Amino acid sequence: MSIFTKISGFGHFLPKKTYSNDDLSKIVDTSDEWIFSRTGIKQRHIANKQELTSSLAIEAAQDAILSSNFDIKKIECVIVATTTPDNTFPSTATKVQKFFGLNDIPSFDVQAVCSGFIYGLQIADSFIKSEKFKNVLLIGAETLSKIVDWKDRRTCVLFGDGAGSMILTADKKKNGVLSTKIYSDGKWMDSLYADGGPSLNQRVGKIRMKGQDIFKQAVNKLSQSTLEALNECNLGVKDIDWFVPHQANQRIISSTGKKLGIEVEKTISTVKYHANTSAASIPLAISSSIKSGKIKKNDLLALCAIGGGLTWGSCILRV
Repeated sequence: MSIFTKISGFGHFLPKKTYSNDDLSKIVDTSDEWIFSRTGIKQRHIANKQELTSSLAIEAAQDAILSSNFDIKKIECVIVATTTPDNTFPSTATKVQKFFGLNDIPSFDVQAVCSGFIYGLQIADSFIKSEKFKNVLLIGAETLSKIVDWKDRRTCVLFGDGAGSMILTADKKKNGVLSTKIYSDGKWMDSLYADGGPSLNQRVGKIRMKGQDIFKQAVNKLSQSTLEALNECNLGVKDIDWFVPHQANQRIISSTGKKLGIEVEKTISTVKYHANTSAASIPLAISSSIKSGKIKKNDLLALCAIGGGLTWGSCILRV
C-alpha cells in the first residue's frame, strides 16, 4: 500500500518589533512611496539581539504542536531550512532538537536560501514515502535583519525576520504533499549572494543582489516549475484553490500569477506585512492564512519559491 505525506500541523512566529517604511526612511535615503510602489512592502518584523534563528524556529514549532495537539515525542526527524543559522555549526536543527528533548534522532539544516522550505518538503516527503520516518518536523526560520547592509537602500528595505513550521506525518490517504520539483543553476550565483563566509573571508557577510536579474529569472522559473509540479500529479491550474508563492516582491508575485493564469483572488500575499523572510516565507504565509480562516481544510495549494544559487522549486499540496 502506498504511503503519502499528510500535513498534520502548521505554526508560525514573528518577532514583536517592526520597522515600517517610514522608520527606514530615517536610516537610509528612501520613502514609503518608493518602497511600496516597487516591492509592495509596508513593514517587516525585526528580531532583537536576544532572538536567534533557533528562538524563532522553536516558537514556530511550538505553535504547530499546540494548535494540532501533536505529541512532540513522536517526531523522528527535525529539518530546519535557513540561510541565517545561529552558528557555522552545529546546525540550528540540533538546537530545536535539544529544546524539545528529542534525543537520538537525526536533525539537520537545509541551505537553499529562499527555496529552502520547498527543498525541505521534498526531503521530508521522500523520508516518509520511503518509510524511513513516520513523523517529521519541518521549519523555515530566518533572521535576515542580521545580515542585511543597513546602508544599502536597495536591499535593506526588502527583508524581514520570522519562522513557519509544518508537522509532516505518514498517511494512507492520497493527500498532503502531492508533488515536488526542485532545481538550481549555479551560473546565476552572483545575482543574489552574501559577500562573506568561513572559507571565503572568515566573515558572515552582507546580502548583495542584482534585482533585475532575479526578476527576469523568477517569473519564468516559478511559473514553469509550478506547471511541472501540477502535471506530475495530473492536475491543472484550474484545480488550484490557493497560489502561495515566495513572498519576495509583489511585482514578482503578481507577474507569476498572471503568467500562470491564476486569479488575483486566489493568490496569497503577505509580503506587505512580512517582507521577504526567505525560507520562512511560504510556511509563514500558509500558517497565518490558515489561522485567519482564509485557507481551509482540503484546499489545494500551489507553492513556489526562488532564491540565491539560483535555486527554485514548486510543491502541490492539499492541506
